[in-house]
This record gives sequence, structure tokens and C-alpha cells, in this order.
Amino acid sequence: MGKNYIATYFAQKQAENYNLFVPYIVAGDHGLDRLKEQILFLEKCGVAAIELGIPFSDPVADGPTIQKAGLRALQNGISLRKILDFLGTFKREVPIILMTYINPIYAYGVDLFTKKCAEVGVSGVIIPDVPLEEEEIVAEALENNDIAFIRLVALTSTRERMKEIGKRAEGFLYAVSVTGTTGARATHQERVYSYLEHLTSLTNVPVLAGFGVSTAKQARELSSFCDGVIVGSKIVELFHEGRDTEVRRLIEESMLKGNKNAIL
Repeated sequence: MGKNYIATYFAQKQAENYNLFVPYIVAGDHGLDRLKEQILFLEKCGVAAIELGIPFSDPVADGPTIQKAGLRALQNGISLRKILDFLGTFKREVPIILMTYINPIYAYGVDLFTKKCAEVGVSGVIIPDVPLEEEEIVAEALENNDIAFIRLVALTSTRERMKEIGKRAEGFLYAVSVTGTTGARATHQERVYSYLEHLTSLTNVPVLAGFGVSTAKQARELSSFCDGVIVGSKIVELFHEGRDTEVRRLIEESMLKGNKNAIL
């Protein structure tokens, strides 16, 4: 399940005329048995991939909902090592994308981490605190183990920086659609739409909008200007409250194609 597996799996979803939907969940929130249930449940819901957040003590990109979930996981003794070992214990088809910070990777060992990811079927990795200028600390090890390095690009990035990130993009390009941390927003700024369209012109991989997406309406609107969305805080909240049926409804409604002209 290397980096090309993401492209293959995404293409299958797009061939069915769906927007791409990637849920984010915190690994180990409510334990590892629950994690397996969530992964297999989300796979059945038709998601394009699952972004699996590794709990960390200083999650600079995460809003309050995800921070609380990460704290619960840490209190349960969850670690990067335990999560990777656990992912090797069961089969699934959906691509798994790890979202972690550089400190846990360093503590694990960069080479050992990337080899273990390949061994347990991780397809991609997101590391939000590694900027473009410092990618060499992990990029070669990820490449050697056929793991996609998922880059983030911000609304505040310069055109030149967007172009360079788009050129390097693997798996998909993570378009941060707000300024700030993750968490539900009522609306997105209109300039986000032109930003997403511009990004799609800069890269050959799918562009997914993330941060602040919490409703199916928002997901469909944003997906009209790119390939799909990543939804985190709302999914984490619904799972925490035991509202799994609402998770399914959110996914199914978000995947439906919207009308760009109606939005503009």
C-alpha cells in the first residue's frame, strides 16, 4: 500500500462521481479496539482515505476538540509505537495517512519509523511542523519506503511557495482553508474558492481542503473548487459522543457533487 495506492484508491472514488472525503480521527481515543472499529466503519462508509492522528503533547496545529481527544489517548497510554504495531494486526483496504509531528518520529527513529510504516501498510504521512526548507530530515526515508509525503499549503503562502509545494506534492495536496488551527467554522472566506482553484492548476495530484470543515454543505461547496475535503474535529466529536450514524450521514452527504455555479 505505497504512495501509488492513494492515487489508485482515489481514482476509484472519483470514477463513481463522488467528491473525495477523508476523515481525521485520533488514534487511541477510547482505546485501540475502538480504533479498529472506527477504521473499518469509515471504510464501509466509502471514504477515500483515513487520516490517523498520533496523540502528541504539544499539537500546535490542532484545535480544542482534537487536543482533548489526544489527551484522552495519551492518558490511555497510546503512543506512536503502539499504534504502528496495532495497524499491523488487521487488514483493511482504505489508505491510511498518519498525521504526526516530528518529535515522535525522531524519538522512534526516522528510518525505523518509515520502514515500520511500510511494513504495516501506511500509505502516507503528514508532518505539519516540518516546513519546505527542512524536508530533507524525512523526505529521503519516506521516498525509500514508498510512503507519500503529504504536504500542506496555507492561504497565506506566496504564489511562488504554492507553486513549489504543488510541484513536490505526493498522494494529495492538503489545502489549509482557514488561517489558524483546526476546528469547526460556520463559514469559509470567499477567497478560499479562488485559492483552491489556483492550487488545482499547480499540481497533478488531488487537492483536498481541510481545517474548519464541519458540515456536509461546507464540504460540497469546497469540493466544487477542488477534489474533496478532510474533516477532523466534527468526526472526532461525533465519534466521542457515540453518534456513529451521524458520521455516516455526514460522509454520504459530503460526497455528493455540488454545483459550483450555484455557489458563485
